[in-house]
Amino acid sequence: MYIQANLHGAEIVGNAIIYRLMEWLATLDGEQLQGEIWLVPHCNPLSANQRNHYFTSGRFNSYDGRDWNRIFWDYTKVCSDLEDFAQTQLTLDADTIVHNFRDRLKTAFKQELDALESPPSQDTSRHYRYRLQSLCLDADYLLDLHSSSNQGTDYLFCFASRQASAPYFLLEWGILMDECSGESFDEAFMKPWLALEKTLAKLGRNLQFHLESWTLEYGGGMQMQPESIALGFSGIKNYLAAQGVVKSDSSIAQRTIKLIAKDQLQRYYAPRGGTILKRVFLKTQVKTGQLLYELLSFPKGQPPSILPIYAEATGFVSDLSTNQAVNQGEYVLALMKE
Repeated sequence: MYIQANLHGAEIVGNAIIYRLMEWLATLDGEQLQGEIWLVPHCNPLSANQRNHYFTSGRFNSYDGRDWNRIFWDYTKVCSDLEDFAQTQLTLDADTIVHNFRDRLKTAFKQELDALESPPSQDTSRHYRYRLQSLCLDADYLLDLHSSSNQGTDYLFCFASRQASAPYFLLEWGILMDECSGESFDEAFMKPWLALEKTLAKLGRNLQFHLESWTLEYGGGMQMQPESIALGFSGIKNYLAAQGVVKSDSSIAQRTIKLIAKDQLQRYYAPRGGTILKRVFLKTQVKTGQLLYELLSFPKGQPPSILPIYAEATGFVSDLSTNQAVNQGEYVLALMKE
């Protein structure tokens, strides 16, 4: 089990969750700990140190402008013989297939890692991504702890074939992903295994490996919200027990989770510059046509005006911008549509 936090600099709640997990794990005896757990807080120091005055983002690499969580190595883009490999594995048991495929993946990854030591070397993003990804190649389960860069609620991202485990995190909301690009950390880990499962199914062998990858979103940027910390700690503890990584004396809990498609997350942007008034609160349930916010503007040479913005769908307010002064086209809030 590999657990990391703070990939984006402003998203610090996961560090407190990892600290709580460390305290708890230290109380377990040898019989209760059934697996190996890697905990990596502050997994991106460069991002965490991107501070300006009282505000920090840390979402984008200042060297190349790319999102720190859209840079990772995707094995499927260099594996050209996946179907040939799958053909040789059709009669083997799942554990043997996992072992064989992981060996191939790690061999390909080592070639990428070796390029860091070559005379031309690589840019900052590649140095970072290879060093971080090298820590999780042996994992069966991966948890990447994030927060909103603004004011956010608690939810998760779930791969379409792994919904059965989502209720163990005890979260109310989640986003279901049918496809993945392989650029984010959880996708880069999981995409090769999903591709192998799909290829085996095409050849007549339906198999789902005991490997999972999750992005968990807890709270908002640069704030340690006690409720999000407590929910993250309890949910991850429960997930560890559900997967047999730790042996728990208490029963394993499940919470009904509402999973929405990724395209059902609707973001609202300011139609013109101004100041936001009367905005709905985080976690508000809204109906179609309900007022979301008012935008106060002072057009040049004209009287001040207030533009009301209404919800285009029924849903749940999952995220709010930190700033309430916006330029045209800037982000204001997000709605999980029901």
